[in-house]
Amino acid sequence: MKTTIDPAARVEKAPVWDLPTRLFHWTLATLIGFSWWSAEEAKLDWHMWSGYAVMTLVLFRLLWGLFGSSTARFANFVRGPSSVLAYLRDSKGWRAIGHSPLGALSVVALLGLTIVQVVTGLFNADDDGLVEGPLAPLVAFNVSDAAHDLHELVFKVLLACIAIHVAAILFYRLFQGKRLLGPMISGRAALDPGVEPMRPGRGWMAIICLAVALGLTRWIIGGAPPFGS
Repeated sequence: MKTTIDPAARVEKAPVWDLPTRLFHWTLATLIGFSWWSAEEAKLDWHMWSGYAVMTLVLFRLLWGLFGSSTARFANFVRGPSSVLAYLRDSKGWRAIGHSPLGALSVVALLGLTIVQVVTGLFNADDDGLVEGPLAPLVAFNVSDAAHDLHELVFKVLLACIAIHVAAILFYRLFQGKRLLGPMISGRAALDPGVEPMRPGRGWMAIICLAVALGLTRWIIGGAPPFGS
């Protein structure tokens, strides 16, 4: 039998999203917009530095998805097809904090497309070979040229997924009364009784993850020479 929760029984707002996750989310959104603008305006130096910043963010998020707070960890929100189907059948019965099974698919898709966008940018070279990514010299020109075409195509797919993501947020707000935007800004939300709040990650671990991400980015944009060479 389905349990009905009295809205008046909701507790005070509790933590659901940690600060590193929120900073990642909004900084990545800003950088994707800036990357689009810099490419459209042919400001390729700025575009490349924006891409390096995106790469650092993605590397950090991958690490934070392993060592971060409970709602940031991939193991706690990436679920199989059965969970997604069950959520689609009864989305209003979902009470856990963090990403829903359907929301997790959106996160994985957006993160995966961003990774492909970063990788193709690293090997990217324009038609005349005057502007190229830091790893383009490691591959043949036809590979760099293919990376250039894929880089442009994937960005269009990424924009479409972002549009779907925003539309989903509006759908939940207008038709199900769920506020998804506010908690991603404040980090807190009202929880139903019995729902466990976020278990925070360690601040020092966030610093380590960021330092490793910065180090990897510096190594990659330096041409990724073999370790120890």
